[in-house]
Amino acid sequence: MAGRPKIFDEQEVISKAAQVFWEKGYEAASAEELLKAMGIGKGSFYLFFKGGKKELYEKSLQQFASNLLSRLRKEIAESQNPFEYLKTFFLELSDGANVHKAKGCFMGNALVEMAAKDEYTRKMIAKLLFELEEIFVDVIQTSKDKNVIKTDKSAELLGSHLLNLWNGINITKRMNMNDASLAALIKFNLDMVG
Repeated sequence: MAGRPKIFDEQEVISKAAQVFWEKGYEAASAEELLKAMGIGKGSFYLFFKGGKKELYEKSLQQFASNLLSRLRKEIAESQNPFEYLKTFFLELSDGANVHKAKGCFMGNALVEMAAKDEYTRKMIAKLLFELEEIFVDVIQTSKDKNVIKTDKSAELLGSHLLNLWNGINITKRMNMNDASLAALIKFNLDMVG
């Protein structure tokens, strides 16, 4: 017997669950809210997510990060000037029309919530954030090599600075700072890169 066939798109239900986790966090997201958002029953949930809520949370984080990193890599590859693209990428964080503004970064939120509670999840999230940092380092090194930016700072240090900026801005914007002030803060930090 092959078992019961899936009657839902796993990636779609994970994406819907991610929205609940992003808004509420792991602890505050109830099973009822998750099931309602995903549009599946409890039986199907436990049949396909044997690790329960924790497995769903980890898959949500992995899917979110994979989508973000894939999009970022693709858009950088298609860009005429990857460093200018990166600057725009950061400045978009100050856009008040951004529906995610009040929620911060899903990965950053998860790291803050789970760091002291679950070592495995903490390491997984840190790994995903370091992948984001690697993209920043690659863009900076390529930009330095092509003399797009001139700096004596290492690409690794500047990549770490940008990851810190990413995490910091995603927290700061939750304070309802006005768009112009947030954009000025981002520009100030980007000017230190090149």
